[in-house]
Amino acid sequence: MQPIAIQRILGLLLMLFSLSMLPAAGVAWLYDDGAMVPFIMAFVFILLTGLAAWLPVSRSRRELRLRDGFLIVVLFWTVLGLFGALPFILYEDLNISYTDAVFESVSGLTTTGATVLTGLDSLPHSILFYRQQLQWLGGMGIIVLAVAILPMLGIGGMQMFRAETPGPMKDSRLTPRITETAKALWYIYLGLTIACALAYRLAGMDTFDAISHSFSTVAIGGFSTHDLSMGYFNSSLIEGIAIVFMLLAGMNFAMHFMAWRSLSIRPYLQDAEVRMYVSVMVVIAVLASGFLFLSETYAFGESIRHALFQTVSIATTTGFTTTGYADWPGTLPVLLLFASFIGGCAGSTGGGMKVIRFLLLLKQGMREIMRLVHPSAQIPVKVGKKAISDRVINSVWGFFSAYVASFSIILLIVMSTGLDQVTAFSAVAASMNNLGPGLGEVALHYGDINDTAKWMLCFAMLLGRLEIFSILVLLTPAFWRR
Repeated sequence: MQPIAIQRILGLLLMLFSLSMLPAAGVAWLYDDGAMVPFIMAFVFILLTGLAAWLPVSRSRRELRLRDGFLIVVLFWTVLGLFGALPFILYEDLNISYTDAVFESVSGLTTTGATVLTGLDSLPHSILFYRQQLQWLGGMGIIVLAVAILPMLGIGGMQMFRAETPGPMKDSRLTPRITETAKALWYIYLGLTIACALAYRLAGMDTFDAISHSFSTVAIGGFSTHDLSMGYFNSSLIEGIAIVFMLLAGMNFAMHFMAWRSLSIRPYLQDAEVRMYVSVMVVIAVLASGFLFLSETYAFGESIRHALFQTVSIATTTGFTTTGYADWPGTLPVLLLFASFIGGCAGSTGGGMKVIRFLLLLKQGMREIMRLVHPSAQIPVKVGKKAISDRVINSVWGFFSAYVASFSIILLIVMSTGLDQVTAFSAVAASMNNLGPGLGEVALHYGDINDTAKWMLCFAMLLGRLEIFSILVLLTPAFWRR
């Protein structure tokens, strides 16, 4: 362990994060909404805190080890959630508790989209913009951003990159150098965001809403500037644009890189994970459309429209809504909630367990069934034409078991605080899957549940965002042994 190097990096990253207060302060000045002072105060406080941590060890050039990378990522996301709550606390008209402020901050940074705020339409533009910006920064990960734009950190960036990036195969790179890989990811991320904002603007959103919703769409976040979410606009064109960009953001960004480099859609068509991802969406959308129509909830066209949007939004763990899906009849709300457990593709901004893990679990299950019939057969697990090593298969099973165990423990704790079973189950699922909207008492917002449950859900959000092992490894004695 290198505590001096860890302190130095945390100080630098805090100073970097302090800059995120300035765009929101600029929005406050532009709209004269009376909320500029809280952002300036937060900027100064976070900058000075980071400077105080960095200055004493600024000349240290010790190389980070893998364990240091995991510790930095977990510490930074935790500290970031705490410091990110400052504008919500300092803006007195918001009148929320520290717990609620941290919950909103962590929810934004982890791209969960669960909110404790109501009356969004009447909030200052700067507060609304800041919430959207939190999700955008958290979408690809501010750690990757730091590795991309601050190569002068003098650290082994791969340690942080491996701890931050989602998916079971963390050693794959788009380019030979880790800094170039991080830059490539951010260029794609920025390009999708700009394209999404322009599309929203042309479809009828005003400039502020277009930029704000592009942040949360590409980040798979789900925060909106309106209480009715995407339903506020009541536009099938806007919903169609959102569906396209939610689908794109839920795909592996390596696919976007290869498609852009080859100027071809062949990488998407040849990728087994993308095929499974699209197949899951289609099957659930068809089932939901049929159920809504046969139950006479909507007319035929409206059934397809609402089912398709909610399916893509919930299954990609975005969390936008155009209608109260929690009030849909039968098993549909639970079906959509279960779809979020699969989530987006590895290497995407989506949450959940990731499509590639779901696919490998299915293939491993089929292999075990075949082994019962042919005990002596050597049956490899393949994704596409590539055989997957047993080490990867074992890591997927390990992740799945850790996920189920963590989910069960957190669920029991949340239920013990007084929440009913439906509310507790959906809240934990929506938090660990970084989804946002749940069922029961948390279908609309999380403001009415108790503080203990909110802190546990914050922990669940971080578990989901950092893919469980990045946090759980810190709880093992072996991690701390020299």
